[in-house]
Amino acid sequence: MKLYEITIQPTSGFGTPLKGDTLFGHFCWQAGYDPGLVEGGLQKQIDRYAERPFAVFSSAIPKIEADNSHALRRPALPMSMLFTSIKDRRKRLMASKENKKKKWMINTCGDSINLKSVDYLTDRELCQKTFTAGKNDTGNLQMLFSQPHNTINRLTDTTGKEMFAPYTRNNTYYQYGIKLALFVVIDPEATNIENIVKGLTKIGYWGFGRDASTGLGRFNVCGAVEINVKTDQKANALYTLAPSVPDSTLFQKLFFNTFVRFGKHGEHLANGKNPFKNPVVMADDAAVFIPKDRAVFEKLYTGRAVTHVSKAMPGTVVQGYTPYLPLILEQEL
Repeated sequence: MKLYEITIQPTSGFGTPLKGDTLFGHFCWQAGYDPGLVEGGLQKQIDRYAERPFAVFSSAIPKIEADNSHALRRPALPMSMLFTSIKDRRKRLMASKENKKKKWMINTCGDSINLKSVDYLTDRELCQKTFTAGKNDTGNLQMLFSQPHNTINRLTDTTGKEMFAPYTRNNTYYQYGIKLALFVVIDPEATNIENIVKGLTKIGYWGFGRDASTGLGRFNVCGAVEINVKTDQKANALYTLAPSVPDSTLFQKLFFNTFVRFGKHGEHLANGKNPFKNPVVMADDAAVFIPKDRAVFEKLYTGRAVTHVSKAMPGTVVQGYTPYLPLILEQEL
């Protein structure tokens, strides 16, 4: 297996977050229409997905090009493990309030994460580090914009007196000029980076996620490079880069925020009788898994495939895998 970093640049807002499992689903649709993207066609790779995934996608991660680093979400660990304890009660409460705003940490591309030396940043501090002066006014990496909609009577092509039903949807916009990184683990026997980039380029052109037909979910693919992850011998945990379903037999402790994927089919199945998949409870990205032994570091990904989630398409699988970065915990739990 090989690990690549693919850089993309948003060119529109997004109705659906750029999560790893959703990116995998979009790529599968591309492979379904273009069998040459994966060896032997999509069905062959889906049949063996539970044993050997052909590709594992991370969620989108803000990239800092100036020093080839990335802005990672703060690990889902107890605050007491991340910040220095203060004895004075009042000062401790004030510090806790400020620390909750520090949602980001900076990590050099491919390096193990050492929590002892990590600096945590707020949205504003990250924007100041990422953007040049004058290009960031809000101090927020992402902004929500409420887009008004209305229900249309398809027989008359008007809202009509009885069909007037306005509603709004929140769309997410990244700061202008930002670039995002996708870490993708690839099985060289099943596909290659050129095909992955080809599939992502089509996704970025036609749109990703909700309301792609109205212009959302657009991005450009800027390039791809192979990454050699440097696993420090002191690493004793995994920091995940996408929502996942961990194999609990491999880990002694798991720290994560719960993420529930209410999946829905795309393309022609979106308008079928049953377009919805069964909900999947996952560990959101930025989870920390503490393994029972170091054998887990021999693979570039962790997790497992999720099956039996759809009645409309029984062969559907959900990416329960995730790429990860080695993590050095200052203390054992």
